[in-house]
Amino acid sequence: APQCPGIEPLCLDLADWEAAEAAVAAAGPFELLVNNAAVAELEPFLAVTRAALERSFDVNLHAVLHVSQIVARQMIAQGVPGAIVNVSSQASQRALRDHAVYCSTKSALDMLSKVMALELGPHKIRVNTVNPTVVMTDMGRINWSDPQKSAAMINRIPLGKFAEVDDVVNSILFLLSDKSAMTTGSSLVVDGGFLVS
Repeated sequence: APQCPGIEPLCLDLADWEAAEAAVAAAGPFELLVNNAAVAELEPFLAVTRAALERSFDVNLHAVLHVSQIVARQMIAQGVPGAIVNVSSQASQRALRDHAVYCSTKSALDMLSKVMALELGPHKIRVNTVNPTVVMTDMGRINWSDPQKSAAMINRIPLGKFAEVDDVVNSILFLLSDKSAMTTGSSLVVDGGFLVS
C-alpha cells in the first residue's frame, strides 16, 4: 500500500465464500484480476489427509473460481474488456513426490482457466495461467530449504536456479497488458526449462 497509494488491500479468508463475496463485490469495478493465493500441503500420497485435501482445494481452486465469478460478472455488467491471470505451477504438468494434492489442485486450475477463457472470451475477457517453477517466496523457501531436496530439483532445471518473484510478476504483467491481446486460454511456463528436461 505505501508503494501504491491508489491500492486498497483487502485481508480476508478466501475459503470463506460469504466474506469473500461481500469484500470483493464491494471493491469493484475491475478490469484486471490476478488469482495468486495458494497453499502447499506437502504429504506423501499414502499419508494425505482429508483436511489437507479440503484446505488445498478450497484455496487453490474453489477461491479462484469464486473470486473470478464475482469479478467477471462485474466486468460483463460494465461492458469493458478484462484480463484474468491465475497463478498455477509447473506442478500442474509434472508429478512431484509428496505433491499429490498440490499437483492435483494446480492441474484442476489449468483446466478451469481454459474453460473460463472459452466462456468469457465472447465478453472480451481473457484468461491465462502463469506456471512457474519453485519461486523464492516465503512458501518457496519453507518447502525447498533442504539443500538435498532443492539440489535434486535445481539439477533438473536447465537454467540451474529457482525463479525469483520478479520473474513471475513480469510474466503476469505481460498477460494483463494489451501486448498479449490475442492470448487467452494459454499457460505461460516460467520454469527455467524444467518441463523440457
